[in-house]
Order: sequence, then structure tokens, then C-alpha cells
Amino acid sequence: MGIYVYMLRCADKSLYVGSATGDDLSPRINQHNTGAFPGYTYNRRPVVLVWSEHFDRITDGIAAERQIKGWSRAKKEALIKSDWQTVSRFARRRGGAPRARPVTDDPSPSS
Repeated sequence: MGIYVYMLRCADKSLYVGSATGDDLSPRINQHNTGAFPGYTYNRRPVVLVWSEHFDRITDGIAAERQIKGWSRAKKEALIKSDWQTVSRFARRRGGAPRARPVTDDPSPSS
């Protein structure tokens, strides 16, 4: 069965990240567009599917959904375009380069 993680572009140009179990994502997108449930997309219709990925394990999909929801808009836009170089650039720690391990002259392990 699995789970889809998906991203919608709403009428107001905002992005919505969600997930849906099953093998077919189209019924869930239709629910967003018909306003079947109140929520973020209800007053931002119509919505358009701009990205999705299927996960065999539901726990992996939920983890991906949570991670993507925390991303900046620029990083989400890069994901939509499959621009992996830009996604990688945005993956670096905010405020600069990744942390480097301190270099010491003493090669022996510290106790």
C-alpha cells in the first residue's frame, strides 16, 4: 500500500505539503479541489499537484513530509524542479558552511 508525500501549489501561490496512503493520489487531490475537508487548502482553491513521491513504508513517508514542511520556500521550489544541486546547497547549515571538526596536533585519542 504505502504512502504518497505530495506538494500542491495553491491559487494564492502558496505551497502545501501533505501525505495520503494508498496507491492512487488523484482522489486526495480531488478532495482538496472540491473542499471536502476544511483546512489550509479550502480557501486557496484550486490547487495543482506540483510534486509527489511514493514511499513503501508509511513511517518513511511521514518523516519525509515533516522534513519537507520545515524547508524554506526556495528549497521546496528546487525540489519541485528536481534541481538537486540547489536542494543540496540549501541543505547546508544556515549561517555558513558545515561544521568542521577541530584539528589537533596530538594524534592520540583524548581520555
